[in-house]
Amino acid sequence: MLPSELLSYKQQGETVIPLRLNIDTKHINLATEVIRCFEESVNQTQGELNKRLQEFEGDSPDYRLKRGLAHLLRGSFCTFEVVSPLEPVELRQKVFALSAKTMPSYGSTEHTLEQLATQLSQDLNREVLPHQILSGLYADLQENRILTQLDSPTPEALLHRYNLSQVQGIFYQASKIVINAYRNDPGEYKLLFRYLKLFQLMTYIEGDADQGFTLTIDGPTSLFKASTRYGLSLAKMIPALLHVTKWSLKAKLQQRDPYTRVVRTGYFSLNSDCGLVSHYPPGKPYDSMIEQSFAERWNTLKTEWKLEREVDLIPLPGSVMIPDFRLVHPDGRVFLLEIIGYWRPEYLQKKFYQVQRSGCDFLILAISERLNLENAGIDVNHLPVPVVWFKDKLLPKAVLELIENKPS
Repeated sequence: MLPSELLSYKQQGETVIPLRLNIDTKHINLATEVIRCFEESVNQTQGELNKRLQEFEGDSPDYRLKRGLAHLLRGSFCTFEVVSPLEPVELRQKVFALSAKTMPSYGSTEHTLEQLATQLSQDLNREVLPHQILSGLYADLQENRILTQLDSPTPEALLHRYNLSQVQGIFYQASKIVINAYRNDPGEYKLLFRYLKLFQLMTYIEGDADQGFTLTIDGPTSLFKASTRYGLSLAKMIPALLHVTKWSLKAKLQQRDPYTRVVRTGYFSLNSDCGLVSHYPPGKPYDSMIEQSFAERWNTLKTEWKLEREVDLIPLPGSVMIPDFRLVHPDGRVFLLEIIGYWRPEYLQKKFYQVQRSGCDFLILAISERLNLENAGIDVNHLPVPVVWFKDKLLPKAVLELIENKPS
C-alpha cells in the first residue's frame, strides 16, 4: 500500500475521489520504465537503485506518481538481503581488531583484508575474497542491502495495484464503513468474513445468505485513540471485498487539514462495478497465528477426528456466525470450534450474545485467559456451550479431550 504522503485525491463537496490511472499507453509506458529501473538494479544495492529512481524522477511534476509506483514495486515485488561473508557486526569486529595491530595505510588495509579473507575461507570452508569483506562491512545499512530477487509484474498489473492502493489509502481516515453484500455465492461471503476476522476488524453483521448481509465496520478514527495499524488492517480488507460478486460500500471519513489541523467530515463510496483488481488469491486465510498454530498441531495428533476449515454459516436472527473449524468423526459426530483471542469489550459482548442465540448444541468455544471477560460484562458460567481455556497457544489435546468426553 501507499503511505499517506503519496496518496492523491480530490474533493467534490464532502465527497472524496481518489486518483485512478487509466490503463492506457501513456501510463503503461511509465510503469514499464519504473519496472526497468528495478530490473537493471538486480544484484545491486538499494542505494544504486535509489540513484536510478532519482534520475528517472528528475524534476517531473508527476514525481508523486513515479514514487508511488516505485514504492509498490519495492514493497511488494522485491527481496532485499544483507549479503556479507559474516554478520556485518561480527565482520566489523574482526576487521577492526586486525587493523588495530598495524599503522593505518593503504598497504596495511589491503594486507588486513587479505589476511582476514584467508582466515574466513578456512573457518567457513569456502572461498572468501577481500572485496567481499569490504562490501560486507556495512551491508546491514538500508542503502547497502542487495536486491536479490525481483518478481516483475506486468505494467498493467502494477497500474492496477496503484489504483487499488489509492483507494485503500482513503480508509486510513475512516470512522465508519457500511458494506452491503448482496445475494452472492455463500463461499464469497465466507471468504470475506474470514478476512474480516483475519485483520481483526470490529464488524457487526446483519442479514442472511439468502438476502445478503450488511456489514458495519468501525474505522480507525472511531477509536478512543486513532490507530495507524488498525487503519492499515482496514485497508487490507478491500482486496478481499473485490472477490465478492455484488456489493456496495459507503465510508464516513474524518480528515484533518494539513495546514489548519481542523478535522472535517468527508464521504466515500464504492461498488462492485468499480473496476479495481484484487491481488489476493481466492484462498482461505487463517484468522490468527493461534488458529494456524492449532491447525498445524492438530495434524500431528493420532486421532480419527478430522479438522476441517470449510465451515457452514450458523444463521442467527439478523446476523451470522462462522466458526473457525469443524471437527468430524467417522462415526458421524460433528463439533464446531470457535476461537476467541483478543477483541475489545464491545465485540466480546456481541460475540457471546451470538453464542447464546445460536441454539447450536455442538459448538465449542476456545477462549484466551488473557481476555478480561468480567470487564466486558460476560459471565462464562451462563454460556450454553462448553469452553476450553488457553493462554498463548490452544492445545489440540485439550479440545480432543473435551469432545471425546462430551456425551452425544
